[in-house]
Amino acid sequence: MSAIVVVIAAAALLIVLSGFGGLEKFSLSFASVFDPDLKVVPVTGKTFSVTPNQLDAISKIEGISAYSKIIEERVFLNFKQKNHIAYIKGVDANYGNVNPVDSIVGYGTWTLTDNTVVIGNGISNTLSLGIFNRNDALQIIVPKPGKGSITSQAKPYREAFVTATGIYQITEELDKKYVFTTFDLARDLTSIGDNEVSFLEIKTTKNADNDKIIEQLKTVFNNNIAVKNRKQLNDALYKMLNTENVAIYLIFTLVLIVALFNLAGAITMMILDKKDNLKTLYAVGITVPQLRNIFFLQGTLVTVGGGLLGILIGVILLIIQQNAPFVYIPPSLPYPVVIKISDILIVFSTISILGCSVSRMAANRISKKLLAK
Repeated sequence: MSAIVVVIAAAALLIVLSGFGGLEKFSLSFASVFDPDLKVVPVTGKTFSVTPNQLDAISKIEGISAYSKIIEERVFLNFKQKNHIAYIKGVDANYGNVNPVDSIVGYGTWTLTDNTVVIGNGISNTLSLGIFNRNDALQIIVPKPGKGSITSQAKPYREAFVTATGIYQITEELDKKYVFTTFDLARDLTSIGDNEVSFLEIKTTKNADNDKIIEQLKTVFNNNIAVKNRKQLNDALYKMLNTENVAIYLIFTLVLIVALFNLAGAITMMILDKKDNLKTLYAVGITVPQLRNIFFLQGTLVTVGGGLLGILIGVILLIIQQNAPFVYIPPSLPYPVVIKISDILIVFSTISILGCSVSRMAANRISKKLLAK
């Protein structure tokens, strides 16, 4: 019975860690589609200057396969008396080489001109805006920068009337956030300088040394910029997932500790049941530490053997879930799982250490005083 408990606990701990790893990978897959490998951002302010010579230097850095200039600004959207506040994201012709835009478009096409845009599914639902609506245009409004009262200018904003040609779908938050348009239209609406950009998004090659690339980028811009990798761009998400992972591990470790009390109880009962035999062995010269090692070894064998069998069962179930799913989140989405060697080692180490500790504590009940009774 103690071995069965250890087997179930080991399999459950591995399955839970692998299941959470699958959810983590599934969650981060959305960020990996939208976020670049590296993103150059200004240290201060909303924009920074990029000269043609600097762009030429960036293209010569080993490990960079593509880059795109980005202008991003908060805007006010108006369509048939329905309003929404979002961000306009002006991208140049290289943006498709940096991010796989075709994979995020759920309806329509990724077609950007000075009078067309691609919007998020959340924006489409909020404004009741479809694609290729030539009769009613989407109005994009950007306030003009300046000082004083807003009424001091006859028209204190810039505007553009555009048609949506595509609707992208990533996450609920991102689907409500961005309106993609051309770099030139975004520059006209925001009225920033010819060499000014909000960001540079960079795609690196497969085996590129990102740390070395970051140092070279900082040299190109004289350390007046900051460079963030994909993990830093999703810092809050990574921290949340890591915290949840640790919490789940600790909770199931606590469950495992409770389960191993069954092993401690079994060893204690065997000690009491075999007390007469232990007295005989003690009388013929076997020492108390040697007697303790008998039960410690038995508990260790139960723990290690049960842990290995539980891990094997867990791996088999996980492989079945990967290849022939039998657990689904919604009916159309199988529960994602990821088998990691690190998770297997964590489960085996946890069970071995806790099981051996419990076995040692239970075996230490054997003493000269107990044998003398």
